[in-house]
Amino acid sequence: MKRKGIAHAELSRQIALLGHADRIVIGDLGLPVPRCVPVVDLALMPGQLPFPVVLDAVLAEIVVEEHIIARESLPGQAGAWLGARAAGLGRRVLTSHEELKRMITGAAFAIRTGEATPYANVILQCGVPF
Repeated sequence: MKRKGIAHAELSRQIALLGHADRIVIGDLGLPVPRCVPVVDLALMPGQLPFPVVLDAVLAEIVVEEHIIARESLPGQAGAWLGARAAGLGRRVLTSHEELKRMITGAAFAIRTGEATPYANVILQCGVPF
């Protein structure tokens, strides 16, 4: 049994498969994920599990060199959550919410949270620890 870190078996497996430049999505309840992208569904009900909790757990496990967010997220709560974690998110890339949704197709996998806050979505691009 793992001593620490993410205990969710499928999420831990998906993270272990990541390589440099792979992208993952952490999204809210309503983010449409194309059927071709594997989804680790952590949503129990609205608000559970919240976006910041999932983001923090993932950031403790991976190296991030770049994150992509929608401009629409900046003035709201989602923008504040991402801004507070800027040091661990690498370079910021801004795009439209519509473009972000199109970019999901290229992700290695997506994580669906129980978050019901508008625009609580991010694409993380993996870096390397050296």
